[in-house]
Amino acid sequence: MPGVGKLLKQAQKMQRSIETLQAQLEAREIDVAAGGGAVRIKVNASGRFLSLTLDPEFLREDPKLVSDTVLAAVQDAAKQAKELNDSEMQKVTSAFQMPGIF
Repeated sequence: MPGVGKLLKQAQKMQRSIETLQAQLEAREIDVAAGGGAVRIKVNASGRFLSLTLDPEFLREDPKLVSDTVLAAVQDAAKQAKELNDSEMQKVTSAFQMPGIF
């Protein structure tokens, strides 16, 4: 079955491409700010949170406001990381023609 060999080679090539992309996404950073810059979050495109910075003046605000703002920043950072990851993965996987799989 020559078709199976071709599919296997394509799958191996796609796997290598995905592994390379995952390393690139791990190194790519996204900066998110909320509350006029009072909350800053850095996340990589793989979704791993790298840092959280809070303006000391902002911490004097109402605790509910601080909590809501931090939560909004975390949610935004996670969303941006997922969207970037999904978009980049789509580019890699759509380049391969594997009937019945994609």
